[in-house]
Amino acid sequence: MKRLLSALTVATALAVGGLSGALAQDGPVKIALIHGLSGSPLEAFSKQTTNGFNLGLEYATGGSMEVKGRKIEVIEKDTQFKPDVARSVLAEAYGDDEVLIAVGGTSSGVTTAMLPIAAEYERILLVEPAVADSLTGPDSNRYVFKTSRNSSMDMQAQALALKPDANLSVATLAEDYAFGKDGIAAFKKALEGTGATVVAEEYVPLKTTDYTATIERLFNALKDKEGRKVVLIYVAGSGDPMGALVSADPSRYGIEISTGGHILPVLPTYKRVPGMEGAIYYYYENPKNEINDWLVKEHQDRFGSPPDFFTAGGMAAALAIVKALETAEDWETETLISTMEGMSWETPKGTMMFRPEDHQALQSMYHFKIKVDDNVDWAIPELVREIKPEEMDIPIGRNNQE
Repeated sequence: MKRLLSALTVATALAVGGLSGALAQDGPVKIALIHGLSGSPLEAFSKQTTNGFNLGLEYATGGSMEVKGRKIEVIEKDTQFKPDVARSVLAEAYGDDEVLIAVGGTSSGVTTAMLPIAAEYERILLVEPAVADSLTGPDSNRYVFKTSRNSSMDMQAQALALKPDANLSVATLAEDYAFGKDGIAAFKKALEGTGATVVAEEYVPLKTTDYTATIERLFNALKDKEGRKVVLIYVAGSGDPMGALVSADPSRYGIEISTGGHILPVLPTYKRVPGMEGAIYYYYENPKNEINDWLVKEHQDRFGSPPDFFTAGGMAAALAIVKALETAEDWETETLISTMEGMSWETPKGTMMFRPEDHQALQSMYHFKIKVDDNVDWAIPELVREIKPEEMDIPIGRNNQE
């Protein structure tokens, strides 16, 4: 009798397990957004990404929020901008929540800590909006894809905007972590062969507010140089380095300021540098395509403002995921990887493509010149020209084909 009961118990368990598997296949497709929602000035980037991601799912599914008849469920988790927390909540998403794909994170340094978790669980991590080249570099893995631009794109576009030659001397100011260091390394690489020279590099801690000593060193490195002299700023969330530089009057030494574009809340500060040229990832008036038109209208209607940098990035990530899920024969990880490698899709920035070798999304950047209009709250990064992906020689971070 005991053997019979035991056999019945096992049979029941197997039946329940089989039923659960069937329900899992018919239930919602779960996607996690793993972002810093507290503890850093970069929270604004995460919120923009979330808004853009949800709008992207809506656009890609025609409002149904379904793929192949299955509802999409978005689970959002807070990394608190701490690497250990990021690892923990990503593991929780893959394990306890059984998400198919995770998207994140905000800080490049924190996202670096998440990469091994994707490999451990053999699930896809789609990096957005973190930027560092190293996120698709040798220490990354084949489960990582990246829709956000990388530091090389920022800096190659920035270099093209500066029109470098032997007459140009540059001193750089960046933050002392992966984002800043990768960015300046990429900028120096972009200048190779142009004749331009980087004469000084300054790295400041995150959340720096006092730039006095740093600026003095930058000016001393440049002031006696012949030709064109530029301080290049590559800072994401620390204080107001542009304001500090402007207040220090670099023009007395013939020094210019240059930096990449920024989110709308920061662009009012660019009114201090009319005519400045640089490169930007996204400004809502620059791309001309149907998806961006939809995004601008819907975001304005719903949030009372135009979409921003990371709104476009979040939407691009959602559009990539839906394209992959719609295209793949099944949703096993290996099938999704093979589907996404080399996949192209349309975004608010136009066409993007996951490079098969390292899963970096190749995409356009925009050369701008700052225009000040008293009727607009922020400085306008007026389009000079679109910089196409083929104009930028973006280094391959790792080779997944080997």
